[in-house]
Amino acid sequence: MFKKILIANRGEIALRIIRACREMGIETVAVHSTADANSMAVRLADESVCIGPPAAKDSYLYMPSIISAAEVTGAEAIHPGYGFLSENATFARMIEEHGFTFIGPKPEHIETMGDKVMAKKTVMALGIPCVPGSDGALESLEEAQRIGDEGGYPMLIKAASGGGGKGMKVVRKAEEMPEAYRTARSEAKANFGDDTVYMEKYLEKPRHIEIQVFGDTHGNAIHLGERDCSIQRRHQKLVEEAPSPVLSAEERDHIGSLSAKMVRDLGYRGAGTIEYLYENGQFYFMEMNTRIQVEHPVTEMITDIDLIAEQIKIAAGEELSFQKDKLHLRGHAIEIRINAEDPDTFMPSPGKITQFHAPGGLNVRLDSAIYQGYSIPPYYDSMIGKLIVKGRNRDECIARLRRAIRETVIEGVKTTLPLHDWILSQPEFVSGDYTIHWLENKLKERAAEK
Repeated sequence: MFKKILIANRGEIALRIIRACREMGIETVAVHSTADANSMAVRLADESVCIGPPAAKDSYLYMPSIISAAEVTGAEAIHPGYGFLSENATFARMIEEHGFTFIGPKPEHIETMGDKVMAKKTVMALGIPCVPGSDGALESLEEAQRIGDEGGYPMLIKAASGGGGKGMKVVRKAEEMPEAYRTARSEAKANFGDDTVYMEKYLEKPRHIEIQVFGDTHGNAIHLGERDCSIQRRHQKLVEEAPSPVLSAEERDHIGSLSAKMVRDLGYRGAGTIEYLYENGQFYFMEMNTRIQVEHPVTEMITDIDLIAEQIKIAAGEELSFQKDKLHLRGHAIEIRINAEDPDTFMPSPGKITQFHAPGGLNVRLDSAIYQGYSIPPYYDSMIGKLIVKGRNRDECIARLRRAIRETVIEGVKTTLPLHDWILSQPEFVSGDYTIHWLENKLKERAAEK
């Protein structure tokens, strides 16, 4: 097992990794920008190294500084968390080339799944269903128009190297195709440095279902059930829950087993999440995230398995510590993402936290690195925490989460806590009858009423 791990990240995920390492008897190194010098991760890590100024490109995305920090502190492995360099194959290779262990998948798997066109081809060859559309990258506007005419509208143009809704355009009729094609390529180039796009059928009422998977270096592969991430705004997840309120036991076992087989066939190492669109009883592959997810605590709550610790053990060469026949999913868990944003306009709200009180009680968990007096910097993602609760069933879980939201005190900045309380009160959410488009439509209705 490793004696010292460097954490190439910040915020709540850095703190989460520190906690797992401490319980495993592993020393930690926190790297930080000058803007994060007073962060909780820096305070609690065994060592810390400043790697640059506030801008992420000069600190958390600057690979040479991170490698140098690992060298001077004697770290043996590097955990990338999520975001930043976590799905950067070049970074993973650089880590291995310098004699460190990358706590994550093989670089080639990161590369394959990072290219949406290559990923789609790979999983189709492994028997995973995909949304009908182009076989690969679109070579021209004329090809896009032909596929649209043959497959029928609406269609969805997507960036091959993208995510988060960038470089994504819905085309509802043929005359919209030229502008959508040009705009999608332009956005893809601006955001990802690659204007490659592909196209698939646009599903009108899908759910977003993802499967948590793990593989080790001994040929073992397993899934830990699904998470339903259908509450989204602009393709960004806001609420995640497990199990999904719409899947049957048979559907859950089918897509889980199929996903685990894919991991085994790939020879995949570590944690991963395979994301699907689900509509009318059918699953369609979207992408595979080759890292730990923001919403991993949802799975931890219903499995009682520390997913970060499992990542570390697998990277150290150990076998999976659990087997499918001994894995039991218990209860229902829901996570909300707490963003430092205006809950009505969604404008970022950085600043100093003047009052802070965390919620408590049975099966209530707050993953956050904030504290009273902490100043939220304006340079990074606005998510400042995640509130996760578990109940014996979904109704109990919703009631407990609403109570925990109202018990949480974060003053000095605006947060999205009031928005979440409102979402949880809506009849469609309570009944589980919603799709990935539900929240955006509901927000439009809400704005019109004000």
